[in-house]
Amino acid sequence: MLDYVFLIVGFVLLIKGADFFVEGSASVAKKFRIPSMIIGMTIVAMGTSAPECAVSIAAALKGNNTMAISNVVGSNIFNLMVVCGACALFTPLVVKRSTLRQEFPLSILAALLLLTMGKMNLSIGRIDGVILLAVFAVFLVWMVLEAKKARSDTDREEEIAVMTGWQCLLYILVGIAAIVAGGDFVVDSASAIAESFGLSPTLIGLTIVAFGTSLPELVTSLVAAKKGETDMALGNVIGSNIFNILLVLGAAGAISPMEVLMENLIDDVILIGMSAVVWVFAWRRKQISRWHGIIMLAMYGGYMVYICIR
Repeated sequence: MLDYVFLIVGFVLLIKGADFFVEGSASVAKKFRIPSMIIGMTIVAMGTSAPECAVSIAAALKGNNTMAISNVVGSNIFNLMVVCGACALFTPLVVKRSTLRQEFPLSILAALLLLTMGKMNLSIGRIDGVILLAVFAVFLVWMVLEAKKARSDTDREEEIAVMTGWQCLLYILVGIAAIVAGGDFVVDSASAIAESFGLSPTLIGLTIVAFGTSLPELVTSLVAAKKGETDMALGNVIGSNIFNILLVLGAAGAISPMEVLMENLIDDVILIGMSAVVWVFAWRRKQISRWHGIIMLAMYGGYMVYICIR
């Protein structure tokens, strides 16, 4: 019974920690007049990816590497199909041409890079982890340059957050502490629950842990979509998916080499296929409509049935 309590406590800490981290970081970003799309792709995406990062790194440190990979791939599929699909039910997600030509393909390329590395040696070793982190560093520098360019092109100064400097710092530190503690609780309790039911860590990682660590993306994007900030909603999802593979698995692989199961490769191929479908949806009319959202949610439902039968 305690395992279930710790699992819930862990998820609460992850979600509230990510919330604090995002609020503090976004307040800092707003003061530098960074546009919402850039904030979504960087600060918000990094904050909402923090649970996956905490869980996967904690799993790698504890030697539970199959949960680290399945958590990231499962979270990315959930982000793309459920978070985007649910947001599209509220309001069509308008997709900028630059997003279709740059960030969206990059998220697919990151999944292809993971597939290639995993297929070569059936593992993500330390060198692979360093390569993923290096690609992430290039991506981050590129986003910073884009942010500077966007700021210089903006004449209107965006609304400055009310939070003071020390409040921002406090929110960020408390958020990080809660995320680290929550990640530890989730890995330990989820592993114990999987053992008690005779379930594989891969299944637990793809379902319960992936859903729990993706809650921040779901809540953040839904709120953004309801407020009409569709740029931030979509940027949050795409940015999180890129961060999850490049940063989260890169860091986990650099810490402890991870065995890649055939199931992981199949799930990654499914992620690439679903990403291509959503990309085509968005490319045709430069938006993800409500009908697209319904189809995406139905596809995720089919995927859930498949992994449970598998």
